[in-house]
Amino acid sequence: QVHLVESGGGSVQAGGSLRLSCVASGDNYGTYCMGWFRQAPGKEREVAARMDADGETFYADSVKGRFTISRDYDKNILYLQIERLKPEDTAVYYCAAKRTGYSVPCGPSIDEYTYWGQGTQVTVSS
Repeated sequence: QVHLVESGGGSVQAGGSLRLSCVASGDNYGTYCMGWFRQAPGKEREVAARMDADGETFYADSVKGRFTISRDYDKNILYLQIERLKPEDTAVYYCAAKRTGYSVPCGPSIDEYTYWGQGTQVTVSS
């Protein structure tokens, strides 16, 4: 089992910044796709950013240039640095993971992700 706990959300004004953290525990030796997903009220969950086992990253067009996904392998923490927040970024942000292998790209489907955190709320006011 992999346990994921997000933190760092909050209420901020448009243009502000946040850093979300996802602390992983349970398996420090496996290789994983890691992702940040978000779900706004009344909308489907969507990928914001993901990282494969080799450290390659993907960003949704709506967040590219503003969001940065990174991982501290020593501390087992996944980060999402968010800059220039927009009201459209308001959502619950979830950390997720799935088993993968080296040199294997992470797929785009959220159904592939096995482990999920409980989410952290990000609210951006105008």
